[in-house]
Amino acid sequence: MALLSLKSGGNPVLTARLHHTALTGAVPHVRRLARRGQFLDITSMDPNAFDSAQDLWVFAYGSLMWRPEFRFVERVEARLVGAHRALCVYSFVHRGTPERPGLVLGLDRGGTCRGIAYRVPAAERASTIAYLRAREQVTSVYRECTRPIWLKRDPEQRVPALCYMVDRGHVQYAGRLTLEQQLHHVRQGHGQSGANRDYVIATVGALQQLGYRETALHRIAERLTATTDLAAAATVATPAA
Repeated sequence: MALLSLKSGGNPVLTARLHHTALTGAVPHVRRLARRGQFLDITSMDPNAFDSAQDLWVFAYGSLMWRPEFRFVERVEARLVGAHRALCVYSFVHRGTPERPGLVLGLDRGGTCRGIAYRVPAAERASTIAYLRAREQVTSVYRECTRPIWLKRDPEQRVPALCYMVDRGHVQYAGRLTLEQQLHHVRQGHGQSGANRDYVIATVGALQQLGYRETALHRIAERLTATTDLAAAATVATPAA
C-alpha cells in the first residue's frame, strides 16, 4: 500500500481505487474526449475501426511471445521501431501485489523492439481484442494503440499491429530502475499468474529461441538462476489448425 500511496502522489482516492483494482482484477472503463466536449467509452471499441473487417496483427514482446492464449493463423518474427522493451511496470496483479510489487515488461518510447507478430482472423478480431484488454489492462497501465511493425520476410513487410505501450503517467510506471532494484522486485514478486522470476526467465528463453540477446534482461535472468536452460523455459506457440 505504501508504494501505491507514493505513486499516486498521496491522493487517498486514487490510492484506494488502485488498491481495489489490484485486488479485484476489475477492468476500469477507458474514456477519451470526443468532439463537442463529450466523452466516449472506448473500453469495447476496436483500436482501428477502419480495418475492423481485416485480419488483426498483434505485436508480442513479453509473455504473449510464449503464452498468447488466443487463436491465431500465423506467427512471424517482427520488429517495432520507435519503442523498446523494458522492465518498467510495477505489477500489482499478475506477477505481484500492491504490498509486494513485481516488475513486468512494457514498451517504452525510443529504440527498437524485436518480438513476435500474430495474425488473427477477422472473424475473431473482436473477441481477441476483448481477451487482450482483460489480460493486459487490469489496471490500465498500458496505452492500447496501432503501430506499424516490420514482419521478418523476404522482403520485409510493413503492417499495422495492435500494441500495448506503457503509460508513463500511470502510477505503476517504474521508469529506469537499477539492476539491483529490478532484481529485488522480480525476486519478491508473485501474483495471480505466478512467480515474477518465471516470467522473466521464460521471456528471455523466448528471445533466445529467436536468436536475440538483450543484455539487461539476460543479466537479470543469469542472476536469477545459473542452472535453468533458458531456451527450454518458453514453449513455442503454434498457429491454429
